[in-house]
Amino acid sequence: MRFVRQLLILLAAIAVTAPAQAERIKDIGAFQGLRANQLTGYGIVVGLAGTGDDSLDYATQGLKGVTSRFGLTLPPGVNPAVKNAAAVMITAELPPFAKPGQRLDVTVSAMGKAKSLRGGTLIMSPLRGADGQIYAMAQGNLAVGGLGIEAADGSNVSVNIPSAGRIPGGASVEREVEAGFATTPHLMFNLADADLTTARRVAQAIDSAMGGGTAQAIDAVSIRIQAAPGAETRTALMSIIENLSVEPAAAPARVIVNARTGTVVINGQVRIAPAAVSHGKLTVSVTERPQVVQPEPFSRGQTAMEQRSSIDVQEEARPMFAFAPGASLGEIVKAVNAIGATPSDLVAILEALKQAGAMKAELVVL
Repeated sequence: MRFVRQLLILLAAIAVTAPAQAERIKDIGAFQGLRANQLTGYGIVVGLAGTGDDSLDYATQGLKGVTSRFGLTLPPGVNPAVKNAAAVMITAELPPFAKPGQRLDVTVSAMGKAKSLRGGTLIMSPLRGADGQIYAMAQGNLAVGGLGIEAADGSNVSVNIPSAGRIPGGASVEREVEAGFATTPHLMFNLADADLTTARRVAQAIDSAMGGGTAQAIDAVSIRIQAAPGAETRTALMSIIENLSVEPAAAPARVIVNARTGTVVINGQVRIAPAAVSHGKLTVSVTERPQVVQPEPFSRGQTAMEQRSSIDVQEEARPMFAFAPGASLGEIVKAVNAIGATPSDLVAILEALKQAGAMKAELVVL
């Protein structure tokens, strides 16, 4: 307990002296092992108003399995009409340290041709983890945000997705996942974004607070932390470490281009070497003016259509502009706005600067 009190006092001192521009370690990464686990299950939704799967074999077999739990055995070769039921997949996320009895939100999605799950009830279904073990049981009434209506003539109206829904608190945890952090030889902290400089700064911040040699940056993502065994001791230590402040390294110079939407994002680390840019706009317009030609009176000619076309070429005169050495993001935006460049024009300019070696930044096209 004495060690825990010392850790809490140190935590309070660090919170008071944290630099204004720094970020908490907990905001740039997480301890290894403290993660959520995905759960998946298969089930049957009943109580639908004729919008179920009708004759889907999965739903038929599922209903037979449900009825068999209550001692009801259907005769061989008899398939129940399941238009009021649907086979569904169930997904949920098991958070770290979840204990038996806690509730989880679940998402339910139709597998077959069910038109809507509105008004349905999920029958008790097990949720399994990647190891095949059952970690939760799901059941409850669905909340469906979508709406689908079909008329007798085949016309239909659909709002959002009526074939999927959620059950808030629809699953109960049945088994706890052991995190294992209390018995490992050491703690491991992993950064969300790989960066050698940030990893070194995190290790230095931990050493400054806990003593030299406590943390070692072993690569661009992982920092190994020496810690005494025991869940209580390590929980207190991890609480202090994740609230330490560190100044992350500046992000690499990067230009992101979304080719589908025309969105261009330039981060503040992009710099331009001395370069001159001239960007013009060429417009070619073709105008068709067909004219009706009538034959001479009392002649045997026929009325005909005479094509008359005109082609006009215009090129806007836009002056060349120059980037000074080390031009910043604000100067780039100001120069591009001065010539009235569109997003597609900006992409062309940035690509040309990259090819000319004047922009030392990564160009990412989505």
